[in-house]
Amino acid sequence: MLPDIQPIANSAPSILVAALYKFAPVPDVEALRDRLEQACGDAICGTLLVAFEGVNGTIAGPTQAIGHVLDVLRAEPGFADPELKFSHASSMPFHRLKVRVKPEIVTLGLPDLDPAANAGTYVAPEDWNALITDPDTIVIDTRNAYEGAVGAFAGAIQPNTVAFRDFPEWFRTGGRPLLDRPVPPKVAMYCTGGIRCEKATAFLKAEGVAEVFHLEGGILRYLETVPETESLWEGECFVFDERVAVGHGLEAGTHTLCRGCRMPVSPSGRASPHYVEGVCCERCHHSRSDIQRKAARERDRQVRIAGQRGMAHIGPRQGRD
Repeated sequence: MLPDIQPIANSAPSILVAALYKFAPVPDVEALRDRLEQACGDAICGTLLVAFEGVNGTIAGPTQAIGHVLDVLRAEPGFADPELKFSHASSMPFHRLKVRVKPEIVTLGLPDLDPAANAGTYVAPEDWNALITDPDTIVIDTRNAYEGAVGAFAGAIQPNTVAFRDFPEWFRTGGRPLLDRPVPPKVAMYCTGGIRCEKATAFLKAEGVAEVFHLEGGILRYLETVPETESLWEGECFVFDERVAVGHGLEAGTHTLCRGCRMPVSPSGRASPHYVEGVCCERCHHSRSDIQRKAARERDRQVRIAGQRGMAHIGPRQGRD
């Protein structure tokens, strides 16, 4: 079911943005890639990743066009109920459409893992508090270090990984000793939208951990559905879009994004003498060359000019692993 997105008076119709994933076997990844690409047509922009383990991505376009793509996906065996999150934008947030075949839809470095068959147990947001406050449960954040620094569940273990692919090594060296108790604890894991923790539960089960749980819909669904007065979440949740971070009720948070290193910057970080908007922050100040600083200042100037003219600035994007 699609949300009812109403256009704002005297403005262009809103763009529907759909973030989706589903772990399900894909016997012919090339064929599914072609069907999804054809379904997107010229109206949809964004990225969809297809692998033997499932589909993952975020796409944007008119509501009817998004609905058609979802209908095509739901018609595939095993994809009747993909995990979906909708939002809207006043203009197209992506520059092009990419539908790619990958070894994994979220990179753990273990393409033979089968989350569709061996993932842990879903826990609904309304039941999450009871699980993570149980003294026989340990809580593990499967996100990366910079995300955990923005916010986390109270008492959660932070692996402080640089990338998700580092999680298996962390567990084998630093995580497994946490389970060495006379009675092994339950393990509850979470991430932003649910996909990383779901795959991480399959990894732990493959490593012989019996009782593994993950937060259904991730932090975002928890913040959306659990009242703030009952919440065990502390801080904000980093998100991979221009909001940068959100709080309870998915209200926009206080963090901004450093255009130099693509990392979140808190209000206190923006007070640093090394923070220059659009150029660098405390983290990357010493690693940026004069040429890079000059290029960043020029890009920031062009973005501001485009914004004053009501235009979207399209320029090179700096990635982050």
